[in-house]
Amino acid sequence: MNNSKTYIDLFSGCGGLSLGLHNAGWKGIFAIEKSIDAFETLEHNLIKKKKHFDWPSWLEQKNHDINDVLDKNSDNLTQLRGKVDLVAGGPPCQGFSMAGRRIENDSRNDLINSYIKFIDYVRPKLIFFENVKGFTLGFKKNDKKGKAYSKYVVEELEKLGYTVRGKLIDFSNYGIPQKRTRFILVGIQKEFIEEKPNINKDSFFKEIENNKEAFLVNKNLTINPSLENAISDLLQSNGEIQSSDTPNFKEGVYGVKLSNYQRYCRRFLKSSSKVDSHRFAKHTTTVKNRFQIAINEKLSNKEYKERFNLKKSSTKILEANKPTPTITTLPDDYIHYCEPRIMTVREYARIQSFPDTYKFKGKYTTGGKRRTQEVPRYSQIGNAIPPLFGEQAGLVLKQIIS
Repeated sequence: MNNSKTYIDLFSGCGGLSLGLHNAGWKGIFAIEKSIDAFETLEHNLIKKKKHFDWPSWLEQKNHDINDVLDKNSDNLTQLRGKVDLVAGGPPCQGFSMAGRRIENDSRNDLINSYIKFIDYVRPKLIFFENVKGFTLGFKKNDKKGKAYSKYVVEELEKLGYTVRGKLIDFSNYGIPQKRTRFILVGIQKEFIEEKPNINKDSFFKEIENNKEAFLVNKNLTINPSLENAISDLLQSNGEIQSSDTPNFKEGVYGVKLSNYQRYCRRFLKSSSKVDSHRFAKHTTTVKNRFQIAINEKLSNKEYKERFNLKKSSTKILEANKPTPTITTLPDDYIHYCEPRIMTVREYARIQSFPDTYKFKGKYTTGGKRRTQEVPRYSQIGNAIPPLFGEQAGLVLKQIIS
């Protein structure tokens, strides 16, 4: 067993990337995640259920802020040099995101320096870093574009002895039913490359592109699944029962599996399984009627706003036969393609390629000031790396290192 390649997951969220790496045969050492809610989801699925991490005794198995870990454990971290194959995961991206307000002095952007410090202590052979598209764009200063954070990270990692390449990748080209473009950066220790003449900074991106078709065919999946492929077995019209974790709500039940993607997501379920986190929102009759008109008349976002005289609305009606746009952490942004409602947490998870056996913990939603402290289920999924892409990345990273 212990010829598994080892990695540490930074800013791990609810564990999408870790699940992908687990499925690709990697072994986790530990994961660092600040949010109690997201860590609880990761712990339930990957520590209690799968025993995926060999957690070290010097680090308490709980949610941690990376800066605390750096301050209190610099010796333990430097002792890991030479023993860690990969550090995976990228700092949270809210300050760079095109979906929210791009804020240059967002304190979360400072986590870039914490990330680089962590790499400096541990010196893994490989680095796999993911961030939003906005990470590659400079912030504007007095109408001049500043330096993009991606450039800064590349320069800093090169100073630490890595050969680095970053590229934008659209996950919908890798079997994910969602148009989601992310900045992926891969760093390889220069000494390691010197021993392997056939490896260079483009190897990862070439290989993941070359391998995707065989990888998906092997799983009976297609390259560009549609939203309907992903979730048409989860319709509210299948029936409703009382929600198991929030008694004042109703949740959905399984319909017949209608696509290979649905078979893939449901492959480990027992026949009697209930659908986890498939709780329906309570919409007023007015809102439902509005949604129904939008679906019937296929209204665009702009038409929807004008038709119902809505000041603030970024609502989109999803299309059945296409991948979804990038799902955000706000479920109210999207209307289901054929039912007058927003998507459920489980439907969100399907769009991100989580298997149905992956259970989500914490609140469903949050609001107001709590939004900065709490990471409810929708946000955990909206922030995740799709496990199906994580697995493809994991296999290529293993290929590079073997």
